[in-house]
Amino acid sequence: MRIGIVGTENSHVDHIVDHLNVRHAGGDARVVALSGGRSPRNEALAATGGTTRIVDTPSDLLGLVDAVVVADRNGAHHRDHAIPFLAEGLPVFVDKPLACTVEDAQAMIDTALAHDAPLTSSSALRWIPDAEALVARSTRGGRPHLVVVSGPADPEGEHGGIFFYGIHPVDLALRLAPGEISDVRTDTTDTTVTATFTAGVTRVVVNLVKPTGTHQIPFHGMTFTQDTMAEQTLALDAHYCVPGLEAFLGMVRTGRPPIAYADLLRPVQVLESVATVLRTRRDAPR
Repeated sequence: MRIGIVGTENSHVDHIVDHLNVRHAGGDARVVALSGGRSPRNEALAATGGTTRIVDTPSDLLGLVDAVVVADRNGAHHRDHAIPFLAEGLPVFVDKPLACTVEDAQAMIDTALAHDAPLTSSSALRWIPDAEALVARSTRGGRPHLVVVSGPADPEGEHGGIFFYGIHPVDLALRLAPGEISDVRTDTTDTTVTATFTAGVTRVVVNLVKPTGTHQIPFHGMTFTQDTMAEQTLALDAHYCVPGLEAFLGMVRTGRPPIAYADLLRPVQVLESVATVLRTRRDAPR
């Protein structure tokens, strides 16, 4: 399986190259080509992983690869970079976030459906062992009445603002709370952004806390039913990207996306609502 990567500045690419090309832990899958030209970053990745092809533009990957990872840090670039491959029927994994607008996310999904091209995207947090443990404990009590997830995120971050890290707690919260999104409310302080909304029959609270220097709060999730409570602090180990990568490789091999397309849209819907409120408040006259 020949994998091409667009957006190699993302540190997640190091994990992918290590898993597939260094440790050979992904079966026959290998990263065989990198887009972005012969930058120092790409040269280093190629040397580490034994990648023989570095191409200038994403479209240069066509014909060289069987599947593509789009890993730009800023989700605003994902639509333009993913759609040409989806239009050719190639499986595509878009690293988090899928997009920074529902319009862009829907355009990728529509292209995937039109060309029978499997598409997936997720936070790495969604698949790690601590998330699986929280999901397993939560489901024992039935569908939760309330889900509360907290984590770090910077509304003014350079890679798409609240989307860049905000996708992690929002994606986890929505894995725990299925259903249609409604009643999104955004409250802010100088250091926090809290999104409160309903997903199906579950009330969801996502607390996003701005990091300070090198310090940030851990990811944490809680679920509540009528008479049960489950909670988990979620730790990221050195291989935290691997479970999500393996979900993508499974999609390539089977043609079946691991996440329903409606569920790809939901976190973007929440975060776009939050981002709109943040932008309006930032730009309001003082």
